Amino acid sequence: MKITKAIIPAAGLGTRVLPASKAVPKEMLNIVDKPAIQYIVEEAVAAGITDILVITNRGKGVIEDHFDHAFELETKLQGNPSKADILEQVEKCSALANMYYVRQKETKGLAHAISCARSFVGNEPFAIMYGDDVIVAGENEAPAIGQLMDAYEKYGCGVVGVNEVPRKDVPKYCSLDVTPLEDRIMQVHNIIEKPTPDQIMSCYSILGRVVMPPEIFDIIDRTPVDPKGGEVYFTDAMLELAAADKLNAVDFVGTRYDMGNKLGIMKANCEVALRHPEIGEDFKAYIKDLASQL
Repeated sequence: MKITKAIIPAAGLGTRVLPASKAVPKEMLNIVDKPAIQYIVEEAVAAGITDILVITNRGKGVIEDHFDHAFELETKLQGNPSKADILEQVEKCSALANMYYVRQKETKGLAHAISCARSFVGNEPFAIMYGDDVIVAGENEAPAIGQLMDAYEKYGCGVVGVNEVPRKDVPKYCSLDVTPLEDRIMQVHNIIEKPTPDQIMSCYSILGRVVMPPEIFDIIDRTPVDPKGGEVYFTDAMLELAAADKLNAVDFVGTRYDMGNKLGIMKANCEVALRHPEIGEDFKAYIKDLASQL
């Protein structure tokens, strides 16, 4: 079945980037001239997704506003021919996809957030695109989520997007036990969340992109609550798919930026600015001049 729906969990508190995220959702922190979440939505649209549900919570209504029409602003821009390019960019935000929103009334983790999308998804496979992770495709590269969707359509199994990370960083993420199926596609046998160094099975970690079958909702419902955290962990639910040989991994191509991390935000802004058609050359000259002074 062709995948046309995606959910973006965006209900986190953004504690790693406080105080910037105190009043502005971290998903709305900009990368040059667009908020992070717009890059995620554009990636989904480029992969053929038409319907997107954003899981939010209190204080994140600005996300809805961003993807809605801004009539006063648009009317003002329409009256100024010199602002035609800006008007086009503003209008694009409300025309990207069919956008839907639901609030996660309690911050109870990723699995709970995903379960909030059950009525939206219905009986269809769907994409999950973490709100912290912006993945920028290079020239002639397919969008990252599209690479996972292709693998799902070929194998009919759940898919996680992975990259190899430095071994010292694996304990921040997770470690996967995998065997190759074909170029850049692997079968997943086990996942350990935030492993200790002696638990590392490989340096492949899940990084912000997942495609799941609709049965994942029933799996989440019967997955035990972790006694330490008091949550149902999404990794535990995916492990049931792995145990049934129904979970694959795609070593996706694309540059990932962790927008829940201060250094990730700076890397995203610098690298995107260097490639930006409007300011790229001037910014490159500035960086060179700055480097010469250090």
